[in-house]
Amino acid sequence: MPGAGPAGLGVTAADFRAFMGTFPSGVAIVTAVDPGGRPFGLTCSSVSSVATDPPTLLVCLRSASPTLAALRARAAFSVNLLHDEGRAAAELFASGDPDRFERIPWRRNDSTGGPHLTEHAHAIADCDVAGTTRVGDHMVVFGRVMRVRWGGAGPAVSPSPLLYGLRQYSSWRVAGASR
Repeated sequence: MPGAGPAGLGVTAADFRAFMGTFPSGVAIVTAVDPGGRPFGLTCSSVSSVATDPPTLLVCLRSASPTLAALRARAAFSVNLLHDEGRAAAELFASGDPDRFERIPWRRNDSTGGPHLTEHAHAIADCDVAGTTRVGDHMVVFGRVMRVRWGGAGPAVSPSPLLYGLRQYSSWRVAGASR
């Protein structure tokens, strides 16, 4: 059968990527610090809210990711939601460049979580790992949100978020945006 995937599921990995590529989503950089203090991070569009009580979100990371290893070792991470001027950071952290933290401004987090990319993020959530579940070649990480930090003027005046879909970056203008 054309397009058949593994075990006769009928969908190949390429078909699934193409399908999901038609669903635009916000762009985030998930960051963590390993026990030795070394920062790790990756671009992620698989972010979703889970619950408001307690505040919980999820991120989906490739099981072999060094960022996932650092996140699990410290049981903490940060989600940096990128604004419309964060494309260069998104591309850098998607590239796998081992020197990415030397090529972008960032600030060490003074509590739980990972590095903050304050010049490229309009909001940052610091999370403690509440649980993980392996699904195929990825790990779903549930993060209990311990603190939220706002860039710019705060949540009342959010800049335009960076979006990704149809293999391109975009944004949508928010009335009263500070950018």
